[in-house]
Amino acid sequence: MAQGSNFVDYVKVCCRSGSGGAGSTYLHRDKFTAKGGPAGGDGGRGGHVILKGSSQHWTLLHLKYRKHVIAENGQPGGSTLMTGATGKDEILEVPLGTIVKDAETGEVLFDITEDGETKILTEGGKGGLGNWHFKSATQQTPRYAQPGIPGKEQWVVLELKVLADVGLVGFPNAGKSTLLSVVSAAKPEIADYPFTTLVPNLGIVSYRDNKSFVMADIPGIIEGASQGKGLGYRFLRHIERNSILLFMIPADTDRTIEEEYNILLSELTAYNPELIDKPRLLAITKSDMLDDELEAEMAKTVPTGVPSIFISSVSGKNIQQLKDKIWAVVNA
Repeated sequence: MAQGSNFVDYVKVCCRSGSGGAGSTYLHRDKFTAKGGPAGGDGGRGGHVILKGSSQHWTLLHLKYRKHVIAENGQPGGSTLMTGATGKDEILEVPLGTIVKDAETGEVLFDITEDGETKILTEGGKGGLGNWHFKSATQQTPRYAQPGIPGKEQWVVLELKVLADVGLVGFPNAGKSTLLSVVSAAKPEIADYPFTTLVPNLGIVSYRDNKSFVMADIPGIIEGASQGKGLGYRFLRHIERNSILLFMIPADTDRTIEEEYNILLSELTAYNPELIDKPRLLAITKSDMLDDELEAEMAKTVPTGVPSIFISSVSGKNIQQLKDKIWAVVNA
């Protein structure tokens, strides 16, 4: 199976709620009552289609091939004021960070961000009222009842935006996957070619005193990503949901540190200007190849206005200090 083929962050689904059951037109009869009054029960509500947040899911893969979700219809009302059974709800579990959009208009309906959070996506039809509701002084034995309200059908798009404390931002080969593999138990695929990371990888980073935070290694950005080039929008969508951005620039870059940082920043700004308001840190990676003199020289090209640190995931240089910086910003 190709790397990343089991990560799905976009699905389109047709949801149909159940119709309400019809009310009953029953007139009461028993061996003592030849002509009793109306006693028809109400119809049952149709089943809802419900979304439920689940921290056990990291992807929408389980919904990829489920194009139609259909809830049960409500049952018709019974005799002697018996209400019909409610149609069974269809509950879809989704990862935290899932956004729901109307497939036709693109309007955002809601998002799911908490474990166990439930929201009705497609509401079931109400059951019809039984004939006893329509009894009056002039109409003692109404022989009519309400039909149930039909269920609704709608196409929706579910989009996953990864929720993490720290999002790693950098060009391909900036060392993002290597850092994640060193500071967490995540095992991303790592190689010396661009776009090894095709999907977000999440890792839980252990910190002092049994604390932890979530780090997301997101597919590498390229110039033009904000126009949809390369992995483009797919990458940038995940950046929106991270609380802080850790920019990663390798020490062996062909440009200056500042040039590379400004390109990354401009891509994020072009996609969504609000991203610039997120707290930022800058890590210069692969710095084990630098001697003290070269590092001091390179430090002069580091952009001002963003806290920076030279690190090496291979030698472990300043990794704990980087965690300290991240923790301080995440909990500021």
